[in-house]
Amino acid sequence: MIRRSLGGRVALALAVVAVVSAAATTFALQALRQPLLAALIGILLATPLVLWLATRVTRPWVRVVRAVADGIVSMRDHDFSISIRRISNDELGELVTEYNSLGELLRRERLDLNQRELLLDTVIQTTPLVMLLVNSAGRIVYSNIAARQLFQAGRKLEGLDFAALLEQSPEPLRVALSGQTDTLFTMEVGGEPQVYHLSQRRFHLNAQPQQLLLLKQLTRELAAQEVTIWKKVIRVIAHELNNSLAPICSLAHSGKLLAQDPDGAQLERVFTTIADRAAHLASFIDGYARFAKLPRPRAQLIDWPKFLARLDGMSFRLEGALPKRPANIDASQMEQVLINLLKNAAESGSPPGEITLAVRDDGSHFVLEVGDRGSGLAEEVLRDALLPFYSTKPTGTGLGLTLCREIVEAHGGRLSLANRADATTGAVVTLWLPVQADTHASV
Repeated sequence: MIRRSLGGRVALALAVVAVVSAAATTFALQALRQPLLAALIGILLATPLVLWLATRVTRPWVRVVRAVADGIVSMRDHDFSISIRRISNDELGELVTEYNSLGELLRRERLDLNQRELLLDTVIQTTPLVMLLVNSAGRIVYSNIAARQLFQAGRKLEGLDFAALLEQSPEPLRVALSGQTDTLFTMEVGGEPQVYHLSQRRFHLNAQPQQLLLLKQLTRELAAQEVTIWKKVIRVIAHELNNSLAPICSLAHSGKLLAQDPDGAQLERVFTTIADRAAHLASFIDGYARFAKLPRPRAQLIDWPKFLARLDGMSFRLEGALPKRPANIDASQMEQVLINLLKNAAESGSPPGEITLAVRDDGSHFVLEVGDRGSGLAEEVLRDALLPFYSTKPTGTGLGLTLCREIVEAHGGRLSLANRADATTGAVVTLWLPVQADTHASV
């Protein structure tokens, strides 16, 4: 057992040196009768033995320690293939066994990690979701097939300057990305308008800031949801008609019976109730009819102060100076748009003084922004808010934002929803209205 441990080997070597040194000293003392000289002779005779034993004992230690050191260097370089042959059953042998076990564990974990990375990359590359990773220098470091198809017709994107790539992209995409927040927008792809949801996330990877951009095409999803919603609205209309027609029929029968034995008060109640239900039904149908039969805009030149004066009674704070160029719009329709948006802002829980309206001229468009400091918009609301009949309000018809979008697009513009980028809460609705050539004329 002594020879199997490092301590035992060292102790045995020291014992041998001590015995030899003592024997040499005793022999010299008997021969020379001088203790100091005898001790010196004993040391001189023991020194070669000490050096030989030290080399003999430490040689396997040095080999193993060097092998382990080389293996650790290889591990630092992510090479886990080096293993060490065990040559003893002592502590060094245990060290070699533990090192080999660690290397085998790291090899298995790296293999598992490679398999997971391969699976994740396969999923990312085959997903229709557009994915881009941009580093702090503005260079694209990762993209999937959908991103390459959208931006470069399938060509590689890694290493390209993202800002330069955006200059060649459609304007709606550039505008959406400039907002630095999640948003919903429409742009033309292959000659067809496509609806996209943009998500932007910032994080640190290897201590370096990165930006992850996700673009999800919602056109098919919205189309499928529109079919579902139309089925729902048919049920709603049928329910509303039944709720109104059933009592009207019942009251008409009661009125017929009362006509045989007239009772003025009862007849008045019957006819008043019939009139109320008929008026409610007419109002209900009119709301849907106005959405379905929205007339084309009758655009006229109107200056911005005069137009915004039509919003008297709405609570908002005007931000910035108004454009000097007049707008070429249907004032009545655009007034309805802003009234709907300002009402939504007021119902968001925002303080009245925090509801803002800004109008600016960016050269090719008038940009109108209605902002609030309410609770903001959840991701599912951002995705579905522009769908017909979608509403988060218990008594809402779900036509307000859809009607706004229809009016804005009929003017040749766009509407976008997003959460505020400069605050933890609040939302902003942005309208882009084209500046017509004849808007330079006087009003």
